[in-house]
Amino acid sequence: MKSSFVRVIAATALTLTASFAAAQEESTNRVDAMTDWSVFEGQDPRECWAVTTFKESVNTKDGRVVAVTRGEILLMVFYRPDAKVQGQVAFTGGYPFANGSTVNVNISGNEFELYTEGEWAWPATPQDDTKLITAMKRGADAVMTAVSSRGTTTKDTFSLLGFTAAVTDAEKRCN
Repeated sequence: MKSSFVRVIAATALTLTASFAAAQEESTNRVDAMTDWSVFEGQDPRECWAVTTFKESVNTKDGRVVAVTRGEILLMVFYRPDAKVQGQVAFTGGYPFANGSTVNVNISGNEFELYTEGEWAWPATPQDDTKLITAMKRGADAVMTAVSSRGTTTKDTFSLLGFTAAVTDAEKRCN
């Protein structure tokens, strides 16, 4: 069951998505890069985020590897002081997730669950965000396993090299 926190963040993600797309087009919003992670900063509304894209992606259906077309595949942590969002983990798989599904996150053998809505997934509570961020700071990579609305299972691997520095920088910029 999705928490109201996740539903509130869904609306925030729409703004974040627009901001991220604009940031990619206008490199002036990118304020730093740490190994595999980048830091972006926006002013209206005030927001800062650390983001990375996948290093490896495997798509399967009925047990066989398949080629699929996906949009942007991103893992991020964002801060929006006006909305009192401090360290919200968000993942987009580049497709609509299966209704009622969750995303499994594996970091060094530690398992976490993200709740989905449309093309986005988040931890259920701010406390779950904190636990996930702590694991990400200690891990080498994050493996996200999800199911699309078309029944394709995706397994995306993200490097966590530079994560701690990027998240620390994003948090500092928005405090």
